[in-house]
Amino acid sequence: MKRKNFFYGGVMALMMACSMSACSESDNPKPDAGGKDDPTNLDYKAENAVAWGNYMYNVGLLLNQDALVLYKYWTEDYDGKGPYATIFKDQTGGAYSSALACVQEMVEGGMWNIANEVGDAKIKDPWEKYTSGDKDGGLYAVESWYSWHSRDDYTNNIFSIRNTYYGRIDDNDVNKVDGNLNAFASYADFDDAGDIAEKSLSTLVASVNPELDKKIKTLIFESAKAIQAIPQPFRNNIDSKESVAAMDKCVELAGALKNELLPFVTNELSNSKYDAQLDAVAEQFVDAVVLPTYKDLKEKNTALLESVNKFRTHPSDEAFEAACSAWIKAREPWEKSEAFLIGPVANKGLDPNMDSWPLDQAGIVQVLESQNWNDMQWSGNFSEEDKAIGAAQSVRGYHTLEYLLFKDGQPRKTVSTK
Repeated sequence: MKRKNFFYGGVMALMMACSMSACSESDNPKPDAGGKDDPTNLDYKAENAVAWGNYMYNVGLLLNQDALVLYKYWTEDYDGKGPYATIFKDQTGGAYSSALACVQEMVEGGMWNIANEVGDAKIKDPWEKYTSGDKDGGLYAVESWYSWHSRDDYTNNIFSIRNTYYGRIDDNDVNKVDGNLNAFASYADFDDAGDIAEKSLSTLVASVNPELDKKIKTLIFESAKAIQAIPQPFRNNIDSKESVAAMDKCVELAGALKNELLPFVTNELSNSKYDAQLDAVAEQFVDAVVLPTYKDLKEKNTALLESVNKFRTHPSDEAFEAACSAWIKAREPWEKSEAFLIGPVANKGLDPNMDSWPLDQAGIVQVLESQNWNDMQWSGNFSEEDKAIGAAQSVRGYHTLEYLLFKDGQPRKTVSTK
């Protein structure tokens, strides 16, 4: 989720959307409620079919390129300083002074950051707008509302915290018991005994303060469980008691990470006797979590590009469905990487390149009509304050492709072109 230009891009999109249409105020609001020419209600049709396929392909191409570049930064070279994996694990290149600094980054720059964002922004921002009377603003503030995939996105964000803390990946998290986390009474029921790596941060914390370790693991599980308990889709249940419970639980998790785990790491683990263990935690995190996640991201974005290219060359309802499925699969490793939006992904602008939200819907329509792919490109050093960069990022990435693929939570149809 793009942090830079959040309000700048959001105001543009929201003004366009809400000036042309009013979102439903019923108990089951529908996203695409605008008029014929409203960007929020744009349809794939004969007149724009070729342009639509071209846009999908070019967005997929950029996503694939960004995923490849990100993996190369971590595994091959980052600005002539060697692989970022080595920079992090061995504290070379001047980025980190010690293994303790690396673990502090894992907690505050990663785990706390995304827990706070899910609770205090991704859920709370739509809730505050909606319950204050700005129902249009609340509806359009929901990330991933085109696909109705918000709930799983947020859950995978929490699992990214879990993977960072446990020092390993469980690829079946959301799929366990068909995603019904309510079937599990506690984190111990949900997690197999082997899920926590020997050289993980969890294991190290447990060896010194088992109660704190149990609290963090419990809050991670309860946050994911609370999010999954929100009636689907989140966009239609913004003000539900389940949404409030999920928001509160994620904020509680963020508080524990910032106010308990971080001070514990900083104060209790700063003793030199923990240096070797901290080194092992940093290495385990990179080798067993970061690199496999980014490798998965690279591979699934390659598959996504292939899928949208097949649609471009042979459009059909089945091709739309296949591309939507590929989008969901490529989205998962991205959302599971958000507990470590550190280093290249942040410094090089790859996060907002791939995951800008909200979108400039009017800008997307302009690109669709002009077919000027340069509007999605930017050059030079990345700056969060550069509005030209922000404008380019707001018409590319996962959510632009989501806009082109989904409508009302379902794959779009080509029937209107016949």
